[in-house]
Amino acid sequence: MENVYYYNTKIGKISIVENGAAITKICFVNKDELNVEGNETELLRKAIKQLEEFFEGERNCFDLPLAPKGTEFQRKVWSALQEIPFGETRSYGEIAQIVGNEKAARAVGMANNKNPIPIIIPCHRVIGANGKLVGYAGGLNIKEKLLKIEKDYKR
Repeated sequence: MENVYYYNTKIGKISIVENGAAITKICFVNKDELNVEGNETELLRKAIKQLEEFFEGERNCFDLPLAPKGTEFQRKVWSALQEIPFGETRSYGEIAQIVGNEKAARAVGMANNKNPIPIIIPCHRVIGANGKLVGYAGGLNIKEKLLKIEKDYKR
């Protein structure tokens, strides 16, 4: 059984979902969805506490069990994203090389787009080859905020 809870954060409204053992999703929420009933568990409280610490520059890595659902390739990309150091970025092409297929930059972009646990699996750290911000499920304004948090608090 999945549990979900909704939170107001520094970057906007989000929902966090867990399956009883691990975090499975983080979603950016529009205003209408925020009134949905949820079940706040200990794991969800731990997740929001760590996210709030991240937003305040007090945490640069997460210590949470994660269970993202995706294809083998997507999971490989998401694993590579977790290796990008706090405060740094990589291009889609660089991630493609890391996962062993230098021609898969577009596929990396699609895997990034399907990342079910943004922020914790830091897809916001992936940028275009020209250094420009491109694509983000929460919108480019949130991607920019997340990168600014990391730049301002890089240790």
